[in-house]
Amino acid sequence: MSLKRRSFLKTIPALSGLTMLPSVPNAKHQAGTALRILVASDGHFGQPDTDYQKFHADLIGWINQEKVQKGVDFTVFNGDLVHNDPNLYYDLKSTLANLRVPYYVTRGNHDMVALDVWQSTWGYPTNHSFVKGDYAFILGDTSNEKGEYICPDPVWMKKEIAKHADKKGIFIFLHITPVKWTTHAIECKEVTDLFENTKNVKAIFHGHDHDQDGTKMLGKKPYFFDGHFGGSWGTSYKGYRIIEIFEDDTWTSYQYNPTAAPVLNSFTGKI
Repeated sequence: MSLKRRSFLKTIPALSGLTMLPSVPNAKHQAGTALRILVASDGHFGQPDTDYQKFHADLIGWINQEKVQKGVDFTVFNGDLVHNDPNLYYDLKSTLANLRVPYYVTRGNHDMVALDVWQSTWGYPTNHSFVKGDYAFILGDTSNEKGEYICPDPVWMKKEIAKHADKKGIFIFLHITPVKWTTHAIECKEVTDLFENTKNVKAIFHGHDHDQDGTKMLGKKPYFFDGHFGGSWGTSYKGYRIIEIFEDDTWTSYQYNPTAAPVLNSFTGKI
């Protein structure tokens, strides 16, 4: 990253999901809904020979429409925000300023960014968590500046899960799958055992595998994929995943194809 661009990133406030657009009224949740979350991954902003500007404009339009029609509390961009060049973060953040909902991000293998640049860009480290009401959301790091696949830090993850032991549910976001289900996954048994043995861990969400948009079970825990909304390969459509948590202590997640409007791979669980 050039010193000029690095210096510029450090002079602007981290967005932390805040939008620069005038706020629009958020449609009330459907009766009985406590939280409604949208998950999208693998935008690959800046990837050569792809229409990445259109991919992002389409997704932003879909998210803003979801906000008005059904309500969205926040969005998680689950890795591969840019394609191999951290200099692209400046233009990506300018593009995401058109979002009218808060958002959070995880680091993917194509982000290839140093920890200090990530911190100054987004306002929090690559391992991060936050709380919304009765629920905790953990964003774990599964890569490094070289783009290598790594397991989530088990010491940090154990400490973070313990910190949220009083929450009704914990939802975890990791770009790379910690189970060797696919060619692009990595085996991280220490972490998956931790998830399995923690009652209030409810689900784990992944990007990375652009051609995966369903649910896989390991023990009693569901692991979800959301395909992709950018990049040069993957599912035949570009879509996103929805999580809805209800006031009756149930929750659901489903994949959505906004161009054809079908709900795919729906899953329902209990808190």
